[in-house]
Amino acid sequence: MRAILLCVMFLVTACSKSGPNMQVILADKPAATLADYGLFEDVSANIPAERVQAYDLVNPLFTDYADKHRFVFIPQGKSAKYHAVDALDFPVGTVLVKTFGYAPDLRSPDVDAYKVETRLLIHKTDGWVAAPYVWNKEQTEAKYAPVGARLQIQAIAPDGENLDFTYGVPNANQCKTCHQSGHDVLPIGPKARNLNHNGQLEKWNAQGFLSALPKDLPTVPPTQDMSFPLNARARAYLDINCAHCHKPDGSASNSGLMLEWGETDRTRIGINKHPTAAGRGSGGLLTVITPGNPDTSIMVHRMQSVEPGIAMPELGRTLSHKEGVVLIREWIAVMPETETEK
Repeated sequence: MRAILLCVMFLVTACSKSGPNMQVILADKPAATLADYGLFEDVSANIPAERVQAYDLVNPLFTDYADKHRFVFIPQGKSAKYHAVDALDFPVGTVLVKTFGYAPDLRSPDVDAYKVETRLLIHKTDGWVAAPYVWNKEQTEAKYAPVGARLQIQAIAPDGENLDFTYGVPNANQCKTCHQSGHDVLPIGPKARNLNHNGQLEKWNAQGFLSALPKDLPTVPPTQDMSFPLNARARAYLDINCAHCHKPDGSASNSGLMLEWGETDRTRIGINKHPTAAGRGSGGLLTVITPGNPDTSIMVHRMQSVEPGIAMPELGRTLSHKEGVVLIREWIAVMPETETEK
């Protein structure tokens, strides 16, 4: 009996230590379940396998107040290459993992927390591929969901408000819309400026996950840290929440509104800019940003809205981000009419 027990324990340990499966990762079709990739040692996907590294961002993209846990897998013998502006250049075989979850009371996010979905972004030989996985109620399995899902969420928000809303898991094509860069699909969050805190980039470099790291690294301020200038915090917010579409090679490039961190042209940022196409999205307002007046700024109108066709971002949220709206309103309220007024 003891011998049988030891054998079973050995098999369980061997399976849990098998690590990421490159055949599954590089296969033409997404795996049926998240567990098939071997990215985690446990069924609940809390313990990362070997070479699967947890990471976080200075500023995460807002997604209906969901708590997010991020991991990256880079194959043995390979490393990501530093890029000063865009996302790091990850090698083929890389998997970016992002799990979305909630707790009954978001003021205590670790108490009775549960997972809703896990999104994978996999660097295949012919480019990046997105694959969404939805967790079961037992939290024992996440199944591939190419058509997405609609899930009812009830929780207490960070400000104490009761939330009761329908959470949308995007389908594979919607994932591509946000991750579009020209004709390619690319990561959004893991840019050097958004990874550069708590020595994270230096740690990756020391571990061999990242190469060619320069001494002078870009960074952005945490959007809710008021010790940083208001203008920098607002621009950092727009950079992570809007610029993946509002950039020259993004899906909203035809709007002429460019919200990347490094953009300096006031008109391209939206200041005193008229929309390229007037419609219900503008709310009858005339300028994207009216300096000194958030109430007549289309940007604020669309950020506050939860109505499809008006709300911005148009994908990835059902709720309005109260804290984000407050930040952008404050930014616009003190904004000078012209550059020379600063």
